[in-house]
Amino acid sequence: MKERLEALKLEALQELSGVQSQQELNDLRIKYLGKKGPLTEVLRGMGALSAEERPVIGQVANDVRAAIEAVIEEKQAGYQQQETENRLRAEMIDVTLPGRPSQQGAVHPLSKVIQEIEDIFIGMGYTVAEGPEVEQDYYNFEALNLPKDHPARDMQDSFYITDEILMRTQTSPVQVRTMEKRQGEVPIKIICPGKVYRRDDDDATHSHMFTQIEGLVIDRNVRMSDLKGTLLQFVQEMYGKETRIRLRPSFFPFTEPSVEVDVSCAMCGGVGCRTCKQTGWLEILGAGMVHPRVLEMGGYDPKEYTGFAFGMGVERIAMLKYGIEDIRHFYTNDLRFLKQFLHL
Repeated sequence: MKERLEALKLEALQELSGVQSQQELNDLRIKYLGKKGPLTEVLRGMGALSAEERPVIGQVANDVRAAIEAVIEEKQAGYQQQETENRLRAEMIDVTLPGRPSQQGAVHPLSKVIQEIEDIFIGMGYTVAEGPEVEQDYYNFEALNLPKDHPARDMQDSFYITDEILMRTQTSPVQVRTMEKRQGEVPIKIICPGKVYRRDDDDATHSHMFTQIEGLVIDRNVRMSDLKGTLLQFVQEMYGKETRIRLRPSFFPFTEPSVEVDVSCAMCGGVGCRTCKQTGWLEILGAGMVHPRVLEMGGYDPKEYTGFAFGMGVERIAMLKYGIEDIRHFYTNDLRFLKQFLHL
């Protein structure tokens, strides 16, 4: 039996020396040291040995097991070390390499101008009101003194969804909804920013979708001079204290009287240049006193209350502020354009 154990040892060590993988090593461990292995079979036959032979054979069997286990543990440690080295090599970070620069974002110029306009009017006591972009014809036109047969509807070529539902052409419906909600309470001092939609050909100065900010004030004894003072303060905070304004007569169905508001050209200081077409002035927004009919439909008595309203295109404000010549730059997501506003 002793010779059999020695032969088993040599056989096992020889096979272990040719192991090529951790799986092969595990298979040999089971083969020689498992419950059905040859070493276990030898130990089971020790009951047939004499009392003098058992300790001797038992010691030889333990030596054989220990020798096999030692080789297996050595090789197992080697495989684990190799696995650790491979993993570390795969996860290695070369700290000498330059870092990957991250893209720096910025507020979009239109969002920046909207925030700036909101801050100016909030500083004058206004609140910000919002409404749906998909609007009812009643709020978009009829409640603003534009019945269905009114010729002034042709001024705004609209995107209709049904006969009574359309994409709003202006943010004025928010003013009507606010008047309805307030149910005759005064004062009302709001601005209404938001996207509006009109069937228009896209070019350097026009877009089928653009952003408006409109304002509405209703109270007792509101006068045209209040409107002019409000707009003068706004343009001076937006473009500088030296900026002047002028009001030109115009027509809007929802205001009476109505005016177009010009600002002195920031490029030439009002002297005249190519930007202002040598006039010294640039048109910036429309405004006027709220039409009595609009007040009535909003639930206010025009004999007791008056008000003014104004509306401006944010793109127009931004183009004048930053000297941008093409409105399409705002919507093309050109990083070369947008990066110019990182530090403004």
